[in-house]
Amino acid sequence: MTTRLSRLAIAFSVFVSVSAALASAASAQGAISDTQMLKSLTKAANAAPRGLSGAIVQQAALQHMRDNPGLPQTWKPMGVRLNNLAQINVQIQFALNSAIIRPVSYATLGSIADALHHPILGGYKFVVAGNTDTSGDREENMKLSQARANAVVQALTTSFGVDPARLEAVGLGEEALQDTKNSTNPINRRVQIINVGKYLPPKQ
Repeated sequence: MTTRLSRLAIAFSVFVSVSAALASAASAQGAISDTQMLKSLTKAANAAPRGLSGAIVQQAALQHMRDNPGLPQTWKPMGVRLNNLAQINVQIQFALNSAIIRPVSYATLGSIADALHHPILGGYKFVVAGNTDTSGDREENMKLSQARANAVVQALTTSFGVDPARLEAVGLGEEALQDTKNSTNPINRRVQIINVGKYLPPKQ
């Protein structure tokens, strides 16, 4: 009986620890306020160059992978300087080695959708860029990041009603690290929402 009670106590302790961790993760997900998102996505000084598209960003990432073998510390910057553009970086939680979005991240996606629906941003289009750290195979990371960017776009368009014509999913893999000195730093595993300019609906 004592042994059983001890096991139950341990199980309950583990449950509480996991619940606390999930709550902490949920809090971290909501770290960017709607106001901060709007400010970051509408910075006039960081306007995208005319004609920038997801296809151009994707090509730059693939070219960077070909041109920069070796250790990340030796890599040159990507041809398209994404860090100079109006954007937000968010931590979206996915199942391990998967493009399945964890439920804890849907609040963050909802906040992103609210920002994209705002009248100030309603006339703009965005690249949704998936990023990984350098754990694992470089080419596989490129594929995984693309699948995760696709999943974010799908969630924003199907669950939150964002016009799919305004979003382009791009996988950057490990080609746009935030921390090149510590390339496995979790900060590198992120999703970027990048303002790439005015959205002009096709003429009817």
